[in-house]
Amino acid sequence: MAVLVLLSVILVRNLKVENPGKKQLALEAFIGFLNAFFEGILGDEGKRYIPYLITVALYIGCANLIGLFGFKPPTKDLNVTAGLAIMSLVLIYYAGFRQKGAKKFFMGFAEPMPIVTPINIMEIAIRPVSLCMRLFGNVIGAFVIMELIKMIVPVIIPIPFSFYFDVFDGLIQTYVFVFLTSLFMKEQME
Repeated sequence: MAVLVLLSVILVRNLKVENPGKKQLALEAFIGFLNAFFEGILGDEGKRYIPYLITVALYIGCANLIGLFGFKPPTKDLNVTAGLAIMSLVLIYYAGFRQKGAKKFFMGFAEPMPIVTPINIMEIAIRPVSLCMRLFGNVIGAFVIMELIKMIVPVIIPIPFSFYFDVFDGLIQTYVFVFLTSLFMKEQME
C-alpha cells in the first residue's frame, strides 16, 4: 500500500491541462483504458462504480506482481481475497438494489420462475465464494509451484516461471476478478 500511495503522489503531482508531459499522458491513457473497459461492460448506469473497480484492479494487480520482488503476495492470504469478494458482493447487490428499487430487486430472485428462488438466494453466497476461491487458489497454486521449482533448481530456471506466474497469471487473475465483478454487477442492474 505504501508503494501505491507513493506512486499516486508522484504520478499526480504537477498535472497540466495544456502541454502535459509524457508521464501524465501515459497515466491518462492507462486510466482512460480502464475506464473505457468498465464503461463498455457496465454502460452509463454503472459509471459510478468504475472507480471502485479500477481501485480493486490496481490493488490486485500490484499485490500479484509483488512476488517479483521476493515478497509474499497478499492475495495468497484467504482473508484478503475473502475481503475483496465480500466488498464486491456488497457493491454488486447495492448496484442492483439502487437500479431496480426494493420491489423489483427482491422479485428478481423469483426470475425466471418462482420455483428457482432458492437457487437464486444460494447464489448470494456462491458468488463471493467463487470470486474468493478463484483468486486465492490461483495465487496460492502459483506460489507453491514457484517454491517447488526454487527448491529443485534454485539458480536460473525459476526466472521464466516467475515471469509467467507473477506477471502473466497474476494479471490474468486481476482481469478475471474485476471482469466477473463487473459482469455480476451488470446482471443485477438489468
